[in-house]
Amino acid sequence: MAQNERATSQPSKLKVSFEFFPPKSPDMADQLWQTVEALQPFQPDFVSVTYGAGGTTREPTLSTVGRLIAQTPLATAAHLTCVAATREEVRLVVDEFKALGVRHFVALRGDPQGGVGTRYEPHPGGFENAADLVRGLREMGDFEVSVSAYPEKHPESQDETADIEMLKRKVDAGATRALTQFFFDNDTFERYLNRVRAAGITIPIVPGIMPIQNLSQLKRFASMCGASVPERLDRRFEGTEGDAQARAEVAADIAAEQIVDLAKRGIAEFHLYTMNRAPLTVATLTRLGLGARSSSLSGAAA
Repeated sequence: MAQNERATSQPSKLKVSFEFFPPKSPDMADQLWQTVEALQPFQPDFVSVTYGAGGTTREPTLSTVGRLIAQTPLATAAHLTCVAATREEVRLVVDEFKALGVRHFVALRGDPQGGVGTRYEPHPGGFENAADLVRGLREMGDFEVSVSAYPEKHPESQDETADIEMLKRKVDAGATRALTQFFFDNDTFERYLNRVRAAGITIPIVPGIMPIQNLSQLKRFASMCGASVPERLDRRFEGTEGDAQARAEVAADIAAEQIVDLAKRGIAEFHLYTMNRAPLTVATLTRLGLGARSSSLSGAAA
């Protein structure tokens, strides 16, 4: 897709949302708020802030969510997990978010305490899984509740049927939207969506889009979370070694092309994983005609 090419499927009707994570240092905080400032003009449907398993980023998440609500017009969702916490501890955290003005949670089980690949064990006295957490949130307040979905199956699920059954349990518990793990094969997503609808699940299934900041790092991350990275992406980046600007242009093209194709298939909502960096997200959305900003891709790499 040429840089000035625009989506033909009524881009003004597309909805986008952005994911951020709480910063770990003053420099990372500066980067986050510069990213928020750059992305705010795109008027996202909402933004979300991640929450470390077992509350490991509890205070930074609360601080980030609070600032977003107090200082921006952005509808802000807080991620919440149930790893290494009792039900009462989770309720106390929910009360803190609620006091800040949070009315939308992204309810996740969270990674096992031993890390990805280890066995998950529910905390004694805690919520058993994400479906149980959703049910608990519904009992605590009239919240909007988003959950996760996996077009390529959660790595711990026995099979695709079991994976979709878990999604149905989350929906039956009160989930109102599902945000997917990132993926790069739209046919895979479409097949997944067809299976989800055949199972009687009618909530929005929002594709998670990952603009490729660094292809090598993405492959390592994808191998841990069960997502595949097609070989065609390697071919797209051929010849860009040593040229960060060229790699960034290719990365923005790939993300925009994926959204355009999904929009042609009838998808109108997209959740972008920003990695707290604005340039690739801005460039992707600009290619779609969703903003008049000129995009600078300095600092983006693949």
